[in-house]
Amino acid sequence: MHSLLTHAWVASALLLAACGKPAPIESVDSLVANPERLRELRTQCRAGRAQVGEVQCNAVVEATRRRFFGSGGPKYTPPASPPRGFWQDGRAAAPAPASRSPVYSASEE
Repeated sequence: MHSLLTHAWVASALLLAACGKPAPIESVDSLVANPERLRELRTQCRAGRAQVGEVQCNAVVEATRRRFFGSGGPKYTPPASPPRGFWQDGRAAAPAPASRSPVYSASEE
């Protein structure tokens, strides 16, 4: 009888342990490649971060960041010689207008 209770207790402990296993975490790269799944997980993380899991929601945040900012490499390559602008056309710059301050003399008042 004692061994039967022990086996029942071990079996119930194993069942509870199996229920508590976390779901597999989707990688950042797989989420970047699958925007529909990323959108779905973002919605789930907003609704209940504790239910989805902190690690998975952090992967969702990183995948969102990578999709928004890209790989981080330079996207803009400036031309070898910059285009000529109005300040480079050979004309002399016009003098700045004189600043006028409202100074009143005693006779004007």
